[in-house]
Amino acid sequence: MTAVSAGVPASLNADGKPGESPRIVSVGSAVPGTSYTQEELLDIFRITDPRIRSVFRNSAIDRRFLTLPPMAPDGGRRVETQGELLRKHRREGLDMGARALHECLKKADAVLGDVRYLCCVSSTGFLTPGFSALLISELGMNRDCGRLDVVGMGCNAGLNGLNAVTGWAAAHPGELAVLLCVEACSAAYVFDGTMRTSVVNSLFGDGAAAAAVLLDDGDTRGPRLRKFASCLIPEAIDAMRYDWDDGHGKFSFYLDRDVPYVVGAHSEGIVNLLLKDTDVRRGEISHWVLHAGGKKVIDSMMINLGLTRYDVRHTMGVLRDYGNLSSGSFLVSYERLLDDGVIAPGDHGILMTMGPGSTIETALLEW
Repeated sequence: MTAVSAGVPASLNADGKPGESPRIVSVGSAVPGTSYTQEELLDIFRITDPRIRSVFRNSAIDRRFLTLPPMAPDGGRRVETQGELLRKHRREGLDMGARALHECLKKADAVLGDVRYLCCVSSTGFLTPGFSALLISELGMNRDCGRLDVVGMGCNAGLNGLNAVTGWAAAHPGELAVLLCVEACSAAYVFDGTMRTSVVNSLFGDGAAAAAVLLDDGDTRGPRLRKFASCLIPEAIDAMRYDWDDGHGKFSFYLDRDVPYVVGAHSEGIVNLLLKDTDVRRGEISHWVLHAGGKKVIDSMMINLGLTRYDVRHTMGVLRDYGNLSSGSFLVSYERLLDDGVIAPGDHGILMTMGPGSTIETALLEW
């Protein structure tokens, strides 16, 4: 049985009737300073197994931004402990997160003091206090800034966080809320030469992305967030998960090979739920922004939703240039859509992410 839910974020007018919905007024992103092609990574980690080399080469990824382990005495890369990986998660996450936040606010013509609510999303490490508290402290943001940390929900979590941010913005008209996805995926790698870990190591990249959300009747920048809908697939709950690896003394991420087909098979149903009780039909969706989960995932979504290569051009472009950026991936694709200059007033779009649970999250946009 599949669990589904839907909701419409909206403010209320003085007469109690639904009013305007919050809008995404800006987005920003950041990556580490170092990047590598798939061929370079095969050489750096001295991968000779032809099966694993094929996984890297057939990933539809050209380059990824990563913070690799330190050099070993033999010229290879040293194996990092779980403690070192957690420190990398914090160090790189704070750096990327701060830069993505600053870029997002600059595009919104806002400053740090304008942020009244900060939701930070991450699955590449565990921190207490979390990124929201650390960033507020290190950047000197307002002490009374509301905050939320969404930890461990995986690649779909950006839309879960956006749902929470949109709800907060709807309840606080005129006050700026920010979603910040921070994923130092290289802080969650295990290099043991197995196919299980190699699939993960061939796919994910480091990056952060932020979205500023505001409900202000006088501000028409960006699309309205009209509705969210979720779909949980309990029979595939173990298809994407973190396990503790006793042999290596660290967490190891697992991806089932059937993930693309499971999420693809449920994609049409969740889109129908999203559009239910709205005045929008499938044929009126002009823009599709999907999570760049991997080539097979994107192909499966295209087949099941009847999408064209043009529809997923930005999703494929992000996969090619960055790999899978986990929770923030869809925001980087959305950023590219904005830069494309093809959006017209009245257009509708769908944001879609998928991840552990197995879960599909969606949002309906209107410009």
